[in-house]
Amino acid sequence: MTAPLPPDAALPARTERGPVRTRAPLPDVLRGLALLGILVVNAQDFAGFREWTQTGLDRAVQVLTDVLANGRFISIFAMLFGWGAAGLLQKQGLGVFARRHLVLLAVGSLHFMLVWHGDIISLYAVLAFGLLATARMTARGLLTLAAVLGAWWLGLGLLEGFAARAQGLAAPRFTGLPSLFSGETYTEVVSGRAADFLSELIGSSLYNGAWLLALFCLGAAAGRVGLLLRPHEHVRLLRGLTIWGLLIGLPLGVLLAWLNTRGDYASGLIAIPVRMGGGLASALGYVGVIGLLTVHDRLGPLRVFAAGGRVAMSNYITQSLIMTAIFYPYAGAQFGQWDAAAAVGLALVLGLLQLPVSAWWLRRFGTGPLEWLVRRLVYWK
Repeated sequence: MTAPLPPDAALPARTERGPVRTRAPLPDVLRGLALLGILVVNAQDFAGFREWTQTGLDRAVQVLTDVLANGRFISIFAMLFGWGAAGLLQKQGLGVFARRHLVLLAVGSLHFMLVWHGDIISLYAVLAFGLLATARMTARGLLTLAAVLGAWWLGLGLLEGFAARAQGLAAPRFTGLPSLFSGETYTEVVSGRAADFLSELIGSSLYNGAWLLALFCLGAAAGRVGLLLRPHEHVRLLRGLTIWGLLIGLPLGVLLAWLNTRGDYASGLIAIPVRMGGGLASALGYVGVIGLLTVHDRLGPLRVFAAGGRVAMSNYITQSLIMTAIFYPYAGAQFGQWDAAAAVGLALVLGLLQLPVSAWWLRRFGTGPLEWLVRRLVYWK
């Protein structure tokens, strides 16, 4: 017997059509923090260094990144995406839901082809349509589905990794870094990405689909019970997330840091489920901590991240533009020249500078440029 539908999950008799005009602080703060954490982790891909080759200060920075950020903030971002997508479907209907995610697919596709191969917007937009099958699920049903999908994906990853280790494969570790060559022009880089886009999108959807849908379902479940909008009603849950999330996530972060000092193929495979499983646990712990701070009105300096979270898409694309301009061969040509400490330091500086710029932009214009464009295309006004 399934649990009754929570009161806030019921569709109101009359729902105003259009973008949200009032905002709770917790989702924006979480989104702003996640954006900074994702940039710190993505610094490795932008700069082109290999985790397992770092030494001295660079290794220390890589270890801190693995323990505190790697897999953590992307999990928060994915859960927030699911929270927003499920809420949009519930409140605005199928038409607005479909238009928004088709627009996001277009934005993400252009981002992938014209700017950076690591785009997640297009992938999220495609997989969001999987939430249509969950529209009438209760929070309990969503949590059950998330557990099944997540356990299946993590289990397959671990089996593959341990099988490779048992076979004693001597292959070197895969990097996942883009293939960039000295002197490549912008046109050549874009042509290569355009040729790869469809196969990359399909492959990523098949490989990561179960895991990302699990995270989307967790976000949707949070929306069903009002966890992010009414955290004061869920203090006990937030405490549990804090304690258990960090107790599980931090040791797995240490394990990930150790795996990322090893250059063998099997360690690379095992690192993937460890990264994402530990990342989810720590992400839930971070949500618990920040949720409790919100309940007790002690967000303090963390409030500055809300501005970045409100213009997350514009900031995300801007990060890609700046980082590729510094590192890619058609511009700054620094790819492969920086190690972890310098690259992560640059990412922190850029991400933190975006916060006052975001606050200024919101005071002047009220919304981010890409956010404005998406709303115009989705709501036709």
